[in-house]
Amino acid sequence: MRAGFGNNNIDTCARVCHSPTGYGLKTTLGESAGTQTFASVAHADVVLVMGSNPTEAHPVFGSRLKRRLRQGAKLIVIDPRGIELVDAPHIRADYHLPVNPGANVAVLNAMAHVIVSEGLEDEAFISQRCDTAQFAHWLDFIREPRHAPEELETATGVTPQVLREAARLYATGGNAAIYYGLGVTEHSQGSTAVMAIANLAMLTGNMGREGVGVNPMRGQNNVQGSCDMGSFPHELPGYRHLSDAATRSLFEAEWQVELDPEPGMRIPNMFDSAIDGDFRGLYCQGEDVAQSDPNTQHIQAALAALDCLVVQDIFLNETAKFAHVFLPGSSFLEKNGTFTNAERRISPVRRVMPPLAGKEDWEITQDLANAMDCPMHYDHPSQIMDEIARLTPTFQGVSYARLDELGSIQWPCNERTPAGTPVMHVDTFVRGKGFFALTEYVATDERANRRFPLLLTTGRILSQYNVGAQTRRTANSNWHSQDTLEIHPHDAEERGVVEGDWVGIESRVGTTVLRAFISERVKPGVVYTTFHHPLSGANVITTDNSDWATNCPEYKVTAVQVSRVTEPSAWQARQQRFDRRQQQLLGAATAE
Repeated sequence: MRAGFGNNNIDTCARVCHSPTGYGLKTTLGESAGTQTFASVAHADVVLVMGSNPTEAHPVFGSRLKRRLRQGAKLIVIDPRGIELVDAPHIRADYHLPVNPGANVAVLNAMAHVIVSEGLEDEAFISQRCDTAQFAHWLDFIREPRHAPEELETATGVTPQVLREAARLYATGGNAAIYYGLGVTEHSQGSTAVMAIANLAMLTGNMGREGVGVNPMRGQNNVQGSCDMGSFPHELPGYRHLSDAATRSLFEAEWQVELDPEPGMRIPNMFDSAIDGDFRGLYCQGEDVAQSDPNTQHIQAALAALDCLVVQDIFLNETAKFAHVFLPGSSFLEKNGTFTNAERRISPVRRVMPPLAGKEDWEITQDLANAMDCPMHYDHPSQIMDEIARLTPTFQGVSYARLDELGSIQWPCNERTPAGTPVMHVDTFVRGKGFFALTEYVATDERANRRFPLLLTTGRILSQYNVGAQTRRTANSNWHSQDTLEIHPHDAEERGVVEGDWVGIESRVGTTVLRAFISERVKPGVVYTTFHHPLSGANVITTDNSDWATNCPEYKVTAVQVSRVTEPSAWQARQQRFDRRQQQLLGAATAE
């Protein structure tokens, strides 16, 4: 993109999930990634799970976590919904803080306020490891009475005494680890919340050893690797900003091209510009924006406005139905390469069968580049990894030979850490001294009102993965054949809704219809759904509100009204017709 198209209009699916993690952790700790291995949870005495549902969305780690909890570790859950970990067989959270959607920063500030007002901070860690002048500034801020749990109860929806006890447990319970997910980042204050989480960890000295740390639960396979490789409009591989001339010169010398120093468009900017007629072409690889991005009707209008949409994927997903050109992707069984997960672990992917389409993903990209007079001459992806190692300090010691020898490597991997780095920030932070960012709570503009009195939040279920492009094509759909709307019995009774009814969910940008599932897992005033099935239209009703720093969409807070209806929405009817037509065209093309 940068060398061939000559611009920086490149972005990744992390834009809509963990881009606030990159911003928040880079600001406070100096590196845009999690601090621990997943195995580190075995050394935790207290686990704080916030905005994440590990047993459903990250079941492998969820199993590790449950094992540690059965061994006696304490658990704090901060979530609007009563996820499985709150009350499950053999496991019960010591504290559940059912935060109102949109009030994460208020809860985190209140916890920090309790810790400092009761003198529970780790003074030695702060004085040795953190920017003490900035800490003093932050301390004045967080001590203000307006951050007390009692003052913030209306905003948070959390009982002050419960919040105080949870804060004390986190600060005094031994090794304390924070695991957070999209329920933290997908908010208008996602980046602020990530910085507040880092503040809590530094405040209590829970950094730089096993059993502690700040651990983002990434939303998709290899999304960490995508970020590591500079798939953002403002960064080159290794999270180095385009504006840095020295970094840019390394890539210019390697690629024999002059790079534009100005950041390009983010995904939302691309779609807005497409509708305005200023952005004419898009190459979309391995991402289904037509289903996964918010305000679906806006996204569909943008895709339809493009002069050229190229989609490369292993299935004809929802975005591919708008494509002018469809290029076949290769599955993990059909290609060589690496995946990098949320613990910064680079794992080898080795081909076990020839790609059904005849080429691996990297070969298709290379052919496209060469056709555009952007020369690429790799014979094997190991050569691409060698180039990454030459140009990226944190990957300096990574090679296919080293991966085959060690099995996997956690970056940074270089001369100082030739076997990788399981735990980050052991003796010092990457940025030098830890930075306590001021985390002012600002209520989201997306609020319940008389017209839209309920707040919708979204999540995932165990048997389906993300937008379901893969899992919907398996027998897993026997367990979850459609997305439903969880609604509290009180809210259902007010609307005359009973189990299984069709209910219309209307927001300020759209309407969809789902079956009602009456549940006390959500509290009154909050409704919940998943987004695994395209015809459910969950993102037809989510808005274009986004994080102030990164434009990560605010999927987790949408003001809605729910009412009993008798048929699918107008959008769902149109979408069914569109889908049938696309399938007919595919069938005709296949027959030819």
